[in-house]
Amino acid sequence: MSRREWLRVGGLGALGLSLPGMLRAQGSTAPRSVEKGASFGRAKACILLFLSGGPPQHETFDPKPEAPLEIRGDFRSIPTCVPGMHFCETLPHTARVANRLAVIRSMTTDINSHSTSGAYMLTGYMPATKAENVPAGPQDWPSIAAAVGARKPSERSPLSSVVLPELIHNNGHIVWPGQNGGFMGAPWHPIFMKCDPTETPMHIEGMSLDDGVSTLRLSERYSLLQQLDRHFQAGECNAAVGELSHMQQKAFDVLHSDASRSAFALERESPALRESYGRHKFGQSVLLARRLIEAGTRLVQVNWPREGADESESNPLWDTHKNNAGRVRDVLCPQFDQTFATLIEDLQSRGLLDETLVVVMGEFGRSPKINAAGGRDHWGTCFSVVLAGAGIDGGQIIGASDRLGAAPVSRPVRPPDLAATIFHLLGIPAGGEFIDPLGRPRRLTDDGVALRELVGV
Repeated sequence: MSRREWLRVGGLGALGLSLPGMLRAQGSTAPRSVEKGASFGRAKACILLFLSGGPPQHETFDPKPEAPLEIRGDFRSIPTCVPGMHFCETLPHTARVANRLAVIRSMTTDINSHSTSGAYMLTGYMPATKAENVPAGPQDWPSIAAAVGARKPSERSPLSSVVLPELIHNNGHIVWPGQNGGFMGAPWHPIFMKCDPTETPMHIEGMSLDDGVSTLRLSERYSLLQQLDRHFQAGECNAAVGELSHMQQKAFDVLHSDASRSAFALERESPALRESYGRHKFGQSVLLARRLIEAGTRLVQVNWPREGADESESNPLWDTHKNNAGRVRDVLCPQFDQTFATLIEDLQSRGLLDETLVVVMGEFGRSPKINAAGGRDHWGTCFSVVLAGAGIDGGQIIGASDRLGAAPVSRPVRPPDLAATIFHLLGIPAGGEFIDPLGRPRRLTDDGVALRELVGV
């Protein structure tokens, strides 16, 4: 604390606000225990790839070649570079980097609704309801991205936690819960960047200087805004005003930081590398994530974007209720397979993989049995998640599904366990607590336990 803060605390003591009270008001962390071990804090950054809609486990990381045709589908399983480990033939590039991947085949939420199963995966906290089309609200639990940005802010960039290129929503633009700071308010919100990285130059909504506005002029405007804010707060001081000032400061820091703004310049990458990531919106968003991580951002979450007719389709994104085989063969898996494998190899070649945690997940999986429309339906009972980097032992399978890919038969993994693993590797005590705006202690995870296969004992 600065000398000024100490003097302020001394003056406030007469009014009944002690140092502990002030720290609670600031939302300080009070860890229950210090987690030790070589893996704690091994990751300096995290890239989270969220495959919105629910990717089918059978056509990706958990093929069932011995199952009946109506279960296994049209595709073969192929060997990876790891003896005994097989993926679906839709992922040939990913199969070649399997020695760097840890695949969880027993992930479970037991929820078949996009928004609430998604909120469970994105926060690590069981939602109050399992209903569908539950909109986001001010009492949502903070997302993993929000918690990482608040509890482990970047030391090199004003961008601690970023979500791009768009928020996740159901048809009708019903935004899912669990994507921001929730009841912790604006100071915990990750930076949301609505953008299309395939554009040149790329435009990020709300984060670009207007024509004719120089950085000097921006500084002068911000100084004037601060003066007006001080006069306003003198007569009307409340939490909402403080949150607004915090967000204004964040926005100013981003616009004023050369390092952060240069990270958005994808045109500085070689055309060959941009082709390797894929010239589609998902591929270029993942490339942008890598550049932001290099610039010091702690966590970047890339959501699978809606493109084309996805907004009105009955099976948008990975939500393949019909023509599952054609959709994963022609659109979804080719994009993901190329982009993900390139990201792993790119991070490795730059010496960043050992200090960067990469997580691939969706809100749930797809049903074992193919329906009458040739699709697979929602399935939260059992699905796959993949992790890489941060010193994780690659080439391993965690848990197993039954012969139909319908239910875990060993080592079921819940969202709190996955969240605890991410927090642990990023150096955030998963068993720690934070203080909510009402002064109540809250656990960072819903009794989650970090996976020993990934973090050790």
